[in-house]
Amino acid sequence: MTATKGLEGIVATTSAISSIIDGVLTYRGFNIDELAEKSTFEETVYLLWYGKLPSEQELKNLKSQLGQSAAISTEIIDAIKSFPKNINSMSVLRTLVSMLAIFDSEAEDMSEEANVRKAIRLQAQLPTLIAAFARIREGKEPVAPKCDVSIAYNFLYMLKGEEPDTVEVKALDKALILHADHELNASTFAGRVTVATLSDMYSGVTSAIGALKGPLHGGANEQVMTMLEEIDTLDNIEPYIMDKLNNKVKIMGFGHRVYKDGDPRAKHLQQMSKQLGDMTGNHKWYEMSIKIDDLVTNTKGLKPNVDFYSASVYTSLGIARDLFTPIFAISRMSGWTAHILEQYSNNRLIRPRADYIGESHQAYVPIEARG
Repeated sequence: MTATKGLEGIVATTSAISSIIDGVLTYRGFNIDELAEKSTFEETVYLLWYGKLPSEQELKNLKSQLGQSAAISTEIIDAIKSFPKNINSMSVLRTLVSMLAIFDSEAEDMSEEANVRKAIRLQAQLPTLIAAFARIREGKEPVAPKCDVSIAYNFLYMLKGEEPDTVEVKALDKALILHADHELNASTFAGRVTVATLSDMYSGVTSAIGALKGPLHGGANEQVMTMLEEIDTLDNIEPYIMDKLNNKVKIMGFGHRVYKDGDPRAKHLQQMSKQLGDMTGNHKWYEMSIKIDDLVTNTKGLKPNVDFYSASVYTSLGIARDLFTPIFAISRMSGWTAHILEQYSNNRLIRPRADYIGESHQAYVPIEARG
C-alpha cells in the first residue's frame, strides 16, 4: 500500500451526479456554464436528485413540495432563541440540522421514498433556519417563509423582512446553482462516509456541515471578505498581497486542487459582483477584487476559485460575513442529499486503510521498570 496525502488523485467511488474533467464542471452531464445562464436553482436541484431536467409539471410539483416544507417548528425557534448571541453560525447550523431529526417522524425510515422526502425537507428548511438565526440574534422575530416563491427569493425575504430586488434574487439564485455540487469535495465525502454505515440522512448532512465549516473548504469565502476589509483601499492592495506572498502566506480564494487553469464558476460570480456593484452604486469590493485577482494571477499564476468573488457578491447583497458559509450549505444541500441518495442506492461501507509509520516490534515493559 502507498499512502496519498489528502487522498489526492485517489478515485474513491463511481458517481453519476457531477464531474470535473479537463477543468470542465458538469452536473449530470450539463455544463455548469449553461446551467448558470439558463437554469434556476430549483431546476438544478431536480436535476441532481432525479438525474434529468424537470418538465413544467415536475418543476411545479417540486416547488410546491419545497414551499410546503419550508416552515420550522416553534421548538426549533425557541432553541435558537436560547443560543448565545455570539455563537459561530456554522456551529448553530450543525446543531439545528441535528435537531431537525428529533422532530421528523421519518428520521429513521430508511426507505427510498422517505429519504427523498427528507431531502426535500432539508433543502426547504435550511434557508429558514439560517434566516431565523440571523434575525433572532439581532433581536428581531423570524419571518415566516412564503410558499410560492423561489428558494433564493424566500431566503432574502426571510432574512431582511422585505421583498428583495429582482437583481438580488437572480444573483443569489445563480450563486446557489454554482455551489450546488462539486464531485467528491470534503463535505460531500464526509456525508457519504457517514451514511455508508447506514446511518440516517440527518447524520450524513450533519457530518457534511462539520466539514464545510473548515476554512480550507466552505469557510474560505469568509476569510476572503476579512482580507478585503483589512486591505480596505485600492492603494493598499499591492503592499498587502506582496507581503503575504513573500512570506508564503496563503491568499484565500485562489487556487484549487482539481483546477489547474482556473475555476469555471469564478467568472460567473465575478460578473455578478459587478452587476450588484452597479445596482448598489458601491463598486469598492468589486474593484478591489479585480485588482487582487490580476496581481495574484500575474505574480503566482494562481487563479481565483469559487470563494473569491462570492465574498463580494454576498456582501453586496447585504449579508453578514458569517452567513456566507451557511449560504454555501443551502446550495450544497442539493448535492449532499443527491450523493447520500446515490450512496444508499448502491452502498458499501467506506473503510480505507492507513500506511502505518509508527514504531514496530516493541516489547512491553512493566511499569515499575520504565524510566
